[in-house]
Amino acid sequence: MAAIAKNVSFLICLLLSSSFPAIISSSWPPHSTFPFSSSPFEAAEAGEPRGKWTLLMKSIGISAMHMQLLHDDKVIIFDRTDFGRSNLSLPGGKCRINDFAVGIDCTAHSVLYDVATNTLRPLMVQTDTWCSSGSVGPDGTLVQTGGYRLGERVVRAFTPCDDDACDWIEFPTYLAARRWYASNHILPDGRVIVVGGRGSHSYEFFPKDPTLREAAVRLRFLAETSDGQEKENNLYPFLHLLPDGNLFIFANNRSIVLNYRRHRVIREFPVMPGRDRRSYPLTGSSVLLPVVLSGDDKVEMPELEVLICGGARLGSYELARGGNAFLEASKSCGRLKITHPNPEWMMEEMPMPRVMGDMILLPTGDVLIINGAGNGTAGWDAADNPVLNPVLYRTNEPDPAGRFIVMSPTNIPRMYHSAALLVADGRILVGGSNPNEFYNFSGVRYPTELSLESFSPHYLDPQYGAYRPAIQVIESEDNSITYGQVLTVSYFLPMPSPEIGVTVTLLSPAFATHSFGMNQRLLVLKVERLDKVSATACKVTVRAPRNMNVGPPGYYLLFVVNVGVPSPGVWVRLKPNA
Repeated sequence: MAAIAKNVSFLICLLLSSSFPAIISSSWPPHSTFPFSSSPFEAAEAGEPRGKWTLLMKSIGISAMHMQLLHDDKVIIFDRTDFGRSNLSLPGGKCRINDFAVGIDCTAHSVLYDVATNTLRPLMVQTDTWCSSGSVGPDGTLVQTGGYRLGERVVRAFTPCDDDACDWIEFPTYLAARRWYASNHILPDGRVIVVGGRGSHSYEFFPKDPTLREAAVRLRFLAETSDGQEKENNLYPFLHLLPDGNLFIFANNRSIVLNYRRHRVIREFPVMPGRDRRSYPLTGSSVLLPVVLSGDDKVEMPELEVLICGGARLGSYELARGGNAFLEASKSCGRLKITHPNPEWMMEEMPMPRVMGDMILLPTGDVLIINGAGNGTAGWDAADNPVLNPVLYRTNEPDPAGRFIVMSPTNIPRMYHSAALLVADGRILVGGSNPNEFYNFSGVRYPTELSLESFSPHYLDPQYGAYRPAIQVIESEDNSITYGQVLTVSYFLPMPSPEIGVTVTLLSPAFATHSFGMNQRLLVLKVERLDKVSATACKVTVRAPRNMNVGPPGYYLLFVVNVGVPSPGVWVRLKPNA
């Protein structure tokens, strides 16, 4: 039964003029990232758009250290709780009574932001969420883990609701180990794995694994990648789920594949070249590049690449914290084909150095690198020279020299404790930045930032409106799809685009904190058929992922991408077969 496109899945479609066949095939990568030329930025020097910044709110009352987009198009945002009072009161006389800084605290440290209405609602989090982690479960509930002091072993949950009555629920002392600066990933069976943390060289699961003798499993790799006491340089490890069900883990400058079911490291990759380190506090960022699906369950694991950019050289943190010097951050990126039998890092260079940058997968398959600083590291007052220009990384550009495009700058520094994520309409939501131990708004080089802004990438420029698809109907009941299902999506397009392909993508939104988008994933679906319905409409038939290793169950945004211009995303739920 057809459903309205608002809550639909991602699709790819190629729409041709009436003189072309009604049934055609689509390919990846698309012929062009931009509609105006075969080389997307040939025209950029002549003034083509480089994106647009918009201030959404001068203050949301808190600094956005952590953010997660939920399937009702609301974003849960939260900071730490142990610095004192925020600039936003809790409703109804609610107060926290175990606050470390002020004893009784009647202010909010978490908000729920409504993307559509640009409004927010205060939420009440009880325990300290400083430098914590999270994943969204298959039912759409945010599972949030760890933090500091009384929060370091807590699991918190937030389930979206329609009546504004929902709030945080907390499970004290649930975790077996201290999870401060840990990372999470959703697994194919719906569990969450929590890896690492300060002084915790182990991993564990939520819900707990009843077959384990010890709830936390030691991972020697985390001890090996530490550069010593108070110089860990392996915090917030980068995690990426592989289509064989195993877990890629990167920390410091090394990476492995972990079989978390048998608790064995089954592969180790070459050390990333150079003197730079990539993990907190020498903070770089990482994405798993788009997973291109063949639709054939007989085909082995698709080719996979990891991209890691930015960071800082060894010793930078100690110099910055000692007030002696802010060394220049890393300009390098490394790209690794992790499915290759003998992989080697391919090194590239960004247009400018960057530490604490966020890397965001766009619906087009490109990557946006945003936020951060040009010198120093993560930490209190440990960085300088804010990087105000985002950079677009064109994933499928064959010439490495043409992959990086500098975009339009913001005028708000977004440094330590800032965050950024993609929302359904294709914009990037950006907030936070507090390199101070408390909320300081004057007398410091970089004041605490409470504002929220958005960055509209180049593809949202009005001049490309005629190329922008609009999903109309998806032939799937309740916007739910099962593994291997063939489904048809109908969409509208004002201007047909002969000669250039269309793609359909499914995107799993990130839990964004400390420059790493946990659980972020982009699947490029196999197009089975494309039918031209009218001069401005078509139907595209695609096949959903065939197994839960490729795409864990849960909510995804579905996009139709036409000549590099994505439709607004529509929510779909990927569910196990009955």
